[in-house]
Amino acid sequence: MPGSAECDGVTDARTYGDEVAVVVVTYSPGETLERFLDTLDKATERSVRVILADNGSTDGAPQRAAADREHVHFVPTGGNLGYGSAANRGVAELGDEYGWVVVANPDLEWGPGSLDELLAAAGRWPRGGAFGPLIREPNGAVYPSARLLPSLGRGAGHAVLGKIWPDNPWSRAYRQSEAAIEERTAGWLSGSCLLLRRTAFDSVDGFDPRYFMYFEDVDLGDRLGRAGWLNVYVPSAEIMHIGGHSTSGASARMLREHHRSAYRYLADRHPGPVWAPLRAALRAGLELRARIETRSAGS
Repeated sequence: MPGSAECDGVTDARTYGDEVAVVVVTYSPGETLERFLDTLDKATERSVRVILADNGSTDGAPQRAAADREHVHFVPTGGNLGYGSAANRGVAELGDEYGWVVVANPDLEWGPGSLDELLAAAGRWPRGGAFGPLIREPNGAVYPSARLLPSLGRGAGHAVLGKIWPDNPWSRAYRQSEAAIEERTAGWLSGSCLLLRRTAFDSVDGFDPRYFMYFEDVDLGDRLGRAGWLNVYVPSAEIMHIGGHSTSGASARMLREHHRSAYRYLADRHPGPVWAPLRAALRAGLELRARIETRSAGS
């Protein structure tokens, strides 16, 4: 597999090697981190460096993992920067020998050989910038992790109605829930586990730090596509997403961040006075939904 790539006739100035690193964003991940690292050992036959980009854990789990495992490195970010900014900080720790970077949540279990499957797919898609595995829920259900980009109509319909009317046509189209489970391109891929071609990641300056949580992966997928790269769904690679241990105690804040990020994504792509009335309506709808959901969460 190449360490650098050409995309739409433009060659990246920086050349990387073929080594693989995994950047895990941690925030008091608990026991899930050990399971992540144990299963990662069986996900690839290659040597992998692991960076724990830590957003201020208080449970000691990342520090213990780094002390117990030679290939795991603890990198404090200096505060709770959010997911994308912490991932950027972790990638910045890597030398030029690392041309492939996985960005992942710690609450995952890797399927045997799954990382090698993602790397194999990268060889089949030279214009691929991001590669995402099939993600299963603990009950075995397949999570719709390869989706269309949210247009204003589709995105607003899903954002406002998704919780109260889950089977609405905008959410169905956006999630691609009925799409065939096969290797294919997508508008964006779940940021809970992404293999990134580092030249592609560089070409769009990584994750947008304005997104504290949520939609940073949607935004990244869109910007990769605009830069000429592909987002590739690779269901032959399989992982299980156990659940958000680190955010379980912060549901009200996470709900607010989700709605704030949804608005930012759609507003950024529809600037100017002509779109102002629709932006105002979208903001009002999202704020109303956030208030309702926050009250329902007991906050």
